[in-house]
Order: sequence, then C-alpha cells, then structure tokens
Amino acid sequence: MCRACGWSVSLTEGTAYFNLETPRSVFELAVRALAEGMSIRSTARVVQVDKDTVCAWLQRAGGHSRLLMLYLWRQLHVTECQLDELWSFVHTKEQHLLQATEWSESYGDAWVWVAFAPCWRLVLAFVVGKRTQAEANLLLQRVVHVTDAHIPFFTSDQLPAYQTALLEVYGTWYQPPRQGSRGRHPAKRRIPLPNLRYAQVVKRRERGQVVEVSRKVVFGSDDDLADCLVASSASTTINTSFVERDNLRWRTLNRRLTRKTLGFSKDIGWLETQLWLSMAYYHLCLPHLSLREALSNPQPTRGEGSPRIWREVTPAMAAGMTDHVWTTEELLGFRLPVAFLDELPAIEHLFPNPDLAHHGI
Repeated sequence: MCRACGWSVSLTEGTAYFNLETPRSVFELAVRALAEGMSIRSTARVVQVDKDTVCAWLQRAGGHSRLLMLYLWRQLHVTECQLDELWSFVHTKEQHLLQATEWSESYGDAWVWVAFAPCWRLVLAFVVGKRTQAEANLLLQRVVHVTDAHIPFFTSDQLPAYQTALLEVYGTWYQPPRQGSRGRHPAKRRIPLPNLRYAQVVKRRERGQVVEVSRKVVFGSDDDLADCLVASSASTTINTSFVERDNLRWRTLNRRLTRKTLGFSKDIGWLETQLWLSMAYYHLCLPHLSLREALSNPQPTRGEGSPRIWREVTPAMAAGMTDHVWTTEELLGFRLPVAFLDELPAIEHLFPNPDLAHHGI
C-alpha cells in the first residue's frame, strides 16, 4: 500500500516483470537464450511456448534493457575510444533487394556502428542503420552524451565518415581570413578542438588479403598521440584490435549477426531491440576474462575443489557502474527512478525507441 495515497501499488511496476503472466523462471530462461543470440523460434522450442510469446518477451526485456543502459551509461570518464562498424542484414540481403525495397526501405544491409572503450571492454554506444554519414554522426553524438567533458583518444579504420563526424561533435566553426581587400570572405569551416586526438589504422589489401598496416595521425600531433598511448592501460600502439575482437564476439555468439544464417531479423526494430538486451546482459551479467583480478587471499570453493584465486569482473564493474556481477533477475527487476523517466523525452532524439520505429510511429 502506498503510504501517501493509500492505493495499492505493484512491486514489479517499472520492471520487466510488470504484468507478467508467466512463471519468472521460464521468462528468465527465455531472456538468457535471447541475450545469448538464439533465434526466436529456437528459444520458443527450448521454453516450449509460441514464437509470438517470445517476441513479446523480447520486446519487454529489450525495452527495459534500453532504459537501464541509458540510466547507467552517464558521465563516463573515457580516455580511449575505438570506432568500427559491423555488417548484418535485415529481411533480405542487398543483392536480392530489388523487389524487397517496395515493402520497406530498411531491408538489406544493416550496419551496427560501435564505439568501444578498450580499458573497460565496454561498448559506449552503438547505432543500427545504413552505412551513411548520418549514422556516424549519431554514434559520436551518443558518445558525447554518455561521457564527461574529457575528449577521448579516438582510433578507427580509414572510413571518411568518422573524421567528418568527429568534426561535427568535437569541432568549432572557423572563419578563414580573406586574401586581399576585395571579394567575399571564404566560407566558414569546422576545425577540431585543441584537445581532440584521432588516428586511423590504414590497411592495404591485395586480392582481399591485408598485406600492409600503417598508421595515420589525423587530429593532434605525434607527440600528443604518443602521450595518449603511454597513459593507456590497454593499447601500446594505434590500433582497432579491441573493437574488432568485440565484433568477433558478437558475430560468433549472436545468430542475428552471423553472415550466413536463417535467424536474421525481419525488421530493423527487432534487431535493435535484441542488441539492447544483449548489450545489457553482456556488460552487467557476464564476467570478462581479461578483466579478472587476482585475490590476495584465495577463497575456498564448494566441495574439495581448488581455491578460487580470481575475482570475476564485468565491463560494468570495471567502469565503476556496479560492484558485483548481476543475475538475470537483477537485470530484469531493476526499478528505474521516476526522475530519470521524466528526463527521457529530452534525449529521445538521440535514442529513439526501437519499438516505436517497428510499429511505424
């Protein structure tokens, strides 16, 4: 009972369990299967329910995970950020898209743009869409939203969209002086802020194979980038290895991102909803092997096994968002503060609800 108004209030309101008519154990099993990348029909066969029920559960858990990540991913002090994009497709591959475009413009190639913090093994932000400048700009705008005032040291491949996006969010307008006393002034252009550091990894290929890798400094000086690498706890050279390894993890464990699969998404809204769930599950519930910490005093385990010498650490723990490994019940039962829910309309343009996009709203 509410102490203020006297009305009864559900203890699950504001969580993924609200108005759930299924036993929690069955729902949590289905959510773990979906977070691990299983297809809708495979999950339905495992928990022995209809596939439409699994779709409703995915929408419920994915929407809750999206709000949870937006609440926790704030004011992160990031020193290094690697940018990359991951190919996938929705409904139909691009080469078979001639007739499918008559039904939806989102069919065909679907790129997952990723901003990755190597020191925490944390995905700062991601965008699902086409491989255009608009998606690159949105990715960097989301990075600005989740980080503090410090500008990270950025690295990426040689895709030109990243340089333009960095200037868009970390740049300022500059008026070049006029040459002479007559004629119109030169057009304004954007220049990077003084503390922006950005480098590219340039790969030269022959017959599809990488034969040479070089580095190119785009923003900042060589000495500035050397200082960033010395201060980095993950990188010793300009690279995109960490984000590429993270992309490999998503591609191998998530059936929706496999190159040759029958478990692909039929709508881009479903792909993004599943990624929100997978991201929250990966960062909060799955310990990362490279982040584990040695225990000063080994702890005994059950039975007669060897003592535990490592402390398991998740990416969210490494970033300081939490102090323990979450269970699935904690992930789905986290109650979001009302004050945060009131702030959502102000950031809806950066993080539109994929459920609304799915229904054409």
